Amino acid sequence: MRVTLSRKAHFNAAHRLHRKDWTLEQNDAVFGKCNNPNFHGHNYELIVSVTGKINPETGYVMDVKDLSDLILEEVEKPFDHKNLNLDVHEFENLNPTAENIVVVIWNKLRKRIKPELDLEITLYETPRNFVTYKGE
Repeated sequence: MRVTLSRKAHFNAAHRLHRKDWTLEQNDAVFGKCNNPNFHGHNYELIVSVTGKINPETGYVMDVKDLSDLILEEVEKPFDHKNLNLDVHEFENLNPTAENIVVVIWNKLRKRIKPELDLEITLYETPRNFVTYKGE
């Protein structure tokens, strides 16, 4: 029997969708107001889900406190109240779209979670715009 455990978290961050190798016109055409040179921000909502077998001794798939601590260390502390383009090294040469952010988060958490557990990350950029990544 496999069960999914999920933990919600959030962080606030600014970013600019922009490619350095494109002209201003190309960036404006593709990214519109998200290409604002003064950046813009979001209140990101995050759902981290791990799926696996229930440990018969503890009754847990994973200790939710351990999952909470990992999210705090790997996502909230490095991303919260930061400019993703300027303050987070993973985005020095990677456009911080929601799609790229969710993959970066997945990679950061994947290395800290037991390999027998499946990992899925859902990232809400707005209440109506969200992305999900399972490592595929």
